[in-house]
Amino acid sequence: MKIGIPKEITVGETRVAVIPNMVPLYIKAGHEVVMEKNAGLASGYDDALYEKSGATLAISVEALYENSDIIIKVQPPKMHANGKHEAEMIKEGSMFIGYMAPVNNEELVSIFVKRKITSFSMEFIPRITRAQSMDTLSSMATLSGYKAVLIAANYLPKIFPLLMTAAGSIRPASVFILGAGVAGLQAIATARRLGANVEAFDPRKAVEEQVRSLGANFVEMAVPDEDMETKGGYAKAQSDAFLIAEQKAIGDRFHKTDVVITTAQIFGKTAPILITEEMVKKLNPGSVIVDLAAEQGGNCALTEAGKTVVKHGVTIIGATNLPATVGVHASQMYAKNINNLFKNLFQAEDASLDFEEDVTAGACITHDGEIKNELVKNSSVGKGA
Repeated sequence: MKIGIPKEITVGETRVAVIPNMVPLYIKAGHEVVMEKNAGLASGYDDALYEKSGATLAISVEALYENSDIIIKVQPPKMHANGKHEAEMIKEGSMFIGYMAPVNNEELVSIFVKRKITSFSMEFIPRITRAQSMDTLSSMATLSGYKAVLIAANYLPKIFPLLMTAAGSIRPASVFILGAGVAGLQAIATARRLGANVEAFDPRKAVEEQVRSLGANFVEMAVPDEDMETKGGYAKAQSDAFLIAEQKAIGDRFHKTDVVITTAQIFGKTAPILITEEMVKKLNPGSVIVDLAAEQGGNCALTEAGKTVVKHGVTIIGATNLPATVGVHASQMYAKNINNLFKNLFQAEDASLDFEEDVTAGACITHDGEIKNELVKNSSVGKGA
């Protein structure tokens, strides 16, 4: 098969779906890799590196799409500068692998159904042990958690570590992490390495040991009797009573907090509000909030996605696409996840897809002119496609 790798056109996106040292893996498996010119340049990989690794360069973006059996991207297809939608340029009856945001992207899903594109959404990789090597949400969350702490340190008018000098002692900054998933745990580890005192909150008692193993204090709350995870391993939406209990447990710590990093997201839904405007007022002037759920509405009521605002003396950063700020390593991790998924999809010698296999079935959004994924099919997108 001919695998096409376009250059990402989303503003600020530096990642590329296949890096040079992954190209030989596809070629060894009998495939051809075709790159759009300068597709990897933003993440440090020039065309010469790709050609040396065995890839070929397309004469144009239109030729790339028209002649590829599979298109692999990072960001969901969108309108291109040439006036055509990327999804419309994909060859009819071929395949797409990449992020899709399918429950919020009716136009994309509709085009894929109409053109009988078989699509696999990286967000829908099931969170099972066997699929960990394909899980881009986790690998990218690791980078987001790391970068969030560095951003907070840059905006905080204090330093993170304890210092004892001739000019007196400086107390370490106090960092509060909301959510101890992949991003939260990496944020804890990074803040601790910078010398901060770290506390973490998560309603799941099961993560306490992980939090403490990284040197952070675990903040507990009186937990209402509710399930907190779906069968797929994602966080589950909670009741109003549960959210109120969370807000109280969190707000009680704000009088001594310098930095808050929020990571709570509900798969396919708006992020829960963990920090109200009244809670923001409890923070000391100069404090910083980095909201990693900004693209899903934000965990802070005052968050504005993609913007940094100051409210009540507190800097609130609506962080979006932080992995793209470390494009070299983000591309390495994403490309590895993609290759592992590719190998899982095409285990059969005739390259046929096994829709009885968990990962293939879970990640497939459209196939043969219909929506395959039940969550997308039952959403407003599915009903309108």
